[in-house]
Amino acid sequence: MIRLVLLLSSFCILQSSFSAQPNVVLFLVDDMGWMDCGVYGSKYYETPHMDRFAKRAMRFTQAYANPLCSPSRASIMTGKHPTRHGILTASGHQPPQPPDFKFMPDSAPPNRPMISPISKNYLDPAERTLAEALREAGYHTAHIGKWHLGLTEEYRPEKHGFDVAFHCAPDPGPPGNYFSPYGVTAAGRPTGKSKVGTITDGPPGEYIVDRQAIEAVKFINDNQARPFFLNLWCYGVHGPWGHKPEHTAEFAKKTDPRGMQKNPIMASMLRSVDECFGRILDELDKLGLTDNTLVIFYSDNGGNVHSNITTAGKKSANEDWLKWAGNEPPTNNHPLREGKSSLYEGGTRVPMMWALPGRIIPGTTTGTLAGHIDLYPTVLDLLGLQKQPGQLMDGVSLAPVLTGRGQIGRQAFFNYFPFRPNEGGVTVVSGDFKLIRWFGPGVPRELYNLTDDIGEANNLADKMPEKVRQMDELIDGFLKDTGALVPQSNPAYKPVAAKAAPQNTDPLDGWKERQCKATITDGILTMKSSGRPGSAFLGHGMAKVSGPAVVKLRVRSTAGGAGKIESYPKGSADPSGMIVVPLEVKAGDWQELQLDLSVKGLIGTLRVYLPDAEIDFIEVAPLKGKAQRWDF
Repeated sequence: MIRLVLLLSSFCILQSSFSAQPNVVLFLVDDMGWMDCGVYGSKYYETPHMDRFAKRAMRFTQAYANPLCSPSRASIMTGKHPTRHGILTASGHQPPQPPDFKFMPDSAPPNRPMISPISKNYLDPAERTLAEALREAGYHTAHIGKWHLGLTEEYRPEKHGFDVAFHCAPDPGPPGNYFSPYGVTAAGRPTGKSKVGTITDGPPGEYIVDRQAIEAVKFINDNQARPFFLNLWCYGVHGPWGHKPEHTAEFAKKTDPRGMQKNPIMASMLRSVDECFGRILDELDKLGLTDNTLVIFYSDNGGNVHSNITTAGKKSANEDWLKWAGNEPPTNNHPLREGKSSLYEGGTRVPMMWALPGRIIPGTTTGTLAGHIDLYPTVLDLLGLQKQPGQLMDGVSLAPVLTGRGQIGRQAFFNYFPFRPNEGGVTVVSGDFKLIRWFGPGVPRELYNLTDDIGEANNLADKMPEKVRQMDELIDGFLKDTGALVPQSNPAYKPVAAKAAPQNTDPLDGWKERQCKATITDGILTMKSSGRPGSAFLGHGMAKVSGPAVVKLRVRSTAGGAGKIESYPKGSADPSGMIVVPLEVKAGDWQELQLDLSVKGLIGTLRVYLPDAEIDFIEVAPLKGKAQRWDF
C-alpha cells in the first residue's frame, strides 16, 4: 500500500509538469492473438520490444476487438460499434454499394435458415474520423500500412483525414508479396506495375514490414517539431505469410515449454513485427520525443487458427508453409477458445497497451473492459480535445483508468458478428460473465464465467436462467440502441434444401476445382493450375438455372492470360450443345469481367477457365429469375 501511494504521489507531480501537446502513435498488428507476445504469456514467440514497452505502459488483460479486421478498423476510426457504421465483416476490398442499396435483403436461398444482413464495404466519408479530428487540432497525420476500409479512391485514407498515406489499398492484406518488388506473387512473376496503392518498390528483397518502419521513421523525423499522428497498421502477421527464412530456421529448432505454440513461420513474422515496433520506439527515444508521445499497441482481431491446415483430407496449397509448418495453424490461442472470425474469446480478446510518460501509470495491468470503440474518445480525452457537438460515439474514455483518476463505470461490452457459423451472433461481457446469443433457429444460449473459465468450456446457461435473462436484456438494449441489422428467419427455408446443400462443409460453396488448387483466405479465392496450361477451371452444376444470363467475376492475375466460360446444358458428360464464351484477364490489378452467356434454356454445368488468379466474386444473373452470387 505504501509503495502504491508513493507511486501515485510521484505520478501526480509528473502530471502537473506536463503541458506540451503529445504526439500520437497507434501501432495496430494484423491477426495478433492475445497470447502472441512474451508479456502476454507466450514462451515461444520472441518479442523483446513489445515486452520492454509493457514496462512503461498500462497493459489491458480484457481488451476486445471484432472477430474480423475491417469492422475493428472502422470502429477505431469512428468510436462506433459495427452495428452503427455498418461494416460487419472483412469486406473493405469489395466494390462499394450504391447509395440506395438495401443492406437487409428481403430473401435468402432455401438452404439458408436465416436472412442475413450485408456488410457495408466502405467507411462512409460522412463519418468524422480520429484522423480528421486530430488534423483539425493541428496534427500532421500519416497512415502507413493496411487500410481495408474501401475499394475505390473516395474511401481511401487520403479521404479520411490523413496527410500522408502509404498503403496498398484496396487489398485485404499485404501487397501481392511481402518482399519487393511488391505487386507480384510470391513466385516472383512481375506485373509491370511499379506500385500497389501508394506503395512504391524498395530495393529487391526488401521486406514490407521493414519498409513500414522506414516510412514511419521518416515521418517522425519530418514532423518532430510539430504534433503528429502516426497510424501504423502493420501488414504482419496476415497472409500470404511472407517471412524471413533466416528467422524461421531459428524458430524451427525451438520448442514451446507450454507445448502450445510451435509455428516457426508465425514466430518469424512476429519477430519482424516486433522489430518494426522497436524501431519506432527507438526513434522516439533518439529524438527526445518519448516523454511527449502517446503510444498505443493493439491488434485488430484474435489470432488465426484456421488457415493453411489440412481439411477433408486436403493439404495446404502453400508449399512454403508445408515445408516449415506442416499442418500447424498460424498460432495457438490457448487457453482461449478458437480464434479469428469467432465470437469466442480467442477471436475477440486481444493485446492492448498504452503509454504516455507523466500521464499513464507505467508498468501496470488492468482488467478493465475495453475495446476498439474506446480508442477514439480516449485519445481525445488524453489530448484535452472535445468531440464535435452531437457527434455520437459508443466508446468511452479510458483516461480515468490510465491516469489513476478512477474507473469508467462500464456495465457491459458487446460484440456483434451476424454471419455463420450458427448464422452469427452477439455477445455481452458483464462482470464475470459472458453470454453468447446465436441467431440460428433453436441454437441455445451460451453463458460462461470468464473469471473461472476463460477457455469457455462450461456452459452455465441451463444452471443460471436468471443470469441469462438479465444479460439477454442487455443484448436487447444494445441491438435496439445501435439500430443493428439482425438476421431474420427465412420464410423460404426448406430443411430438405439445407440437407442437400449443408452449411459450413464446402468452403467453395458448390464450386469444384478441376486441374487446379483452390484455396480461400479472407474472402479471396486463389486458383492455381496443377495441370497442363489452359486446363484449370472451376465447375458448378446449375441444373435449374436458365439462360440467357450475364456472368460477372472480379479477378486479379499476376501474369494474366486467356480463359473461357463453358455451359453444358445437358450436363458435363454431354458436350453436345456446349456454349463457349472466351475471356481475357489482363495482368495486374483487380478487374471486373462481364460476359454474356447466350444459352437458351438450362445453363446446366458451368465451367470458368482462368489463368492462375485470385477471385473476389462470381455472379450469374439470368434474364429471368434471381441472380446467384458467390462472395468467397
